[in-house]
Amino acid sequence: MLKNEYITVGRRKSAVARVRLRPGTGKIIINKRPLEEYFGRETYQMIVRQPLELIKIGNAYDIIANVRGGGSTGQAGAVRHGLSRALVLANPEARPILKSAGFLTRDARRVERKKYGLRGARRAFQFSKR
Repeated sequence: MLKNEYITVGRRKSAVARVRLRPGTGKIIINKRPLEEYFGRETYQMIVRQPLELIKIGNAYDIIANVRGGGSTGQAGAVRHGLSRALVLANPEARPILKSAGFLTRDARRVERKKYGLRGARRAFQFSKR
């Protein structure tokens, strides 16, 4: 492991992201592709960049993330969670800011299972009185 390199894990839904944070020029690489190429939607790019903008760190670090499982939203959330954890290791003064924003808390929400006798988790079949 390089000096001043921080490796953390972030999770959301069924997505798991392994994030490396190292001093650099501000490049964000996810699964060996630039952020803009991997996450086409501006919303997902914004989710990944939120911790950096919140603590106003600028382009001080390069971020390399490997993420697998889940969909786009879950993967973006997993990268944000892992990046927030890495930033706390790199800069402990940022912890209260990131914690108050909720970026250090693992989002425990999952898809609710389908129940028998129903159409989905809670949706019932249409009821006809007559």
